[in-house]
Amino acid sequence: MAFGIIIIGDEILSGRRSDKHLAKIIELLGERGLTLSWAEYIGDDPQRITATLRRTLATDDIVFCCGGIGATPDDHTRLCAADALGVPLVLHPEAKALIQQRILEMAEKDPIKSDLGSAENQHRLKMGEFPKGADIVPNAFNKIPGFALHGSQGGRHYFVPGFPVMAEPMMKWALDTHHSHLFHAVKHLEKAVIVIDGIESALTPLMESIETEFAGVKVFSLPSVSENGRRRHIELGVKGEPAQVELAYTRMLQGLDALNQQYTVD
Repeated sequence: MAFGIIIIGDEILSGRRSDKHLAKIIELLGERGLTLSWAEYIGDDPQRITATLRRTLATDDIVFCCGGIGATPDDHTRLCAADALGVPLVLHPEAKALIQQRILEMAEKDPIKSDLGSAENQHRLKMGEFPKGADIVPNAFNKIPGFALHGSQGGRHYFVPGFPVMAEPMMKWALDTHHSHLFHAVKHLEKAVIVIDGIESALTPLMESIETEFAGVKVFSLPSVSENGRRRHIELGVKGEPAQVELAYTRMLQGLDALNQQYTVD
């Protein structure tokens, strides 16, 4: 079971807004001993959104889908999710009650604004139309909920607004309410060094031998160019099950010494 995130919106792809969801979900998962396995960005293209959701809903992944759940013409996510599952959109009764409660709070006893039968307020109820069978994801910021869907292979998707101030607490709620049994279930450790003037091609045989020797350990190499007075270097490390990582790290240092590589240890 992997964690993924889908971020929807032309404004992200055009650069009009900068995405904040990716960094936040990585942070939220990391605090709980979990990691993000994949991420996708999609514009406001209904066919592409539907195809993506049809694919991800057919997995056992836990997926956060950010954006496009409003009721304006460029908000397609609710209908695309329904199409991906082959079910209709229906007005969720709890979502209806929450939206109406929000309307009355914002109306501040103004008889015109508080008319729940007005065309404007009826249109607002579209934000509570979710794929049939969806569950509510509560929104502490303004009460307008998101929704959650079960995938065909046991996965779960959480659909939240594109506004980070709303999405963050909703993603926290989903993790803490439904997936706390996964927290810190897999022990994980990363250890790395900075190899000064390192060249990846020269280090590749060492990296390959470590992954062959230590099952379940991954070696990573993050090169940086020379800039701002800092010499070219590579962050070279190992990650995985703690006991194996400790052994692999010792082997990596031995290998670097044998290659006469200059490195610094954190």
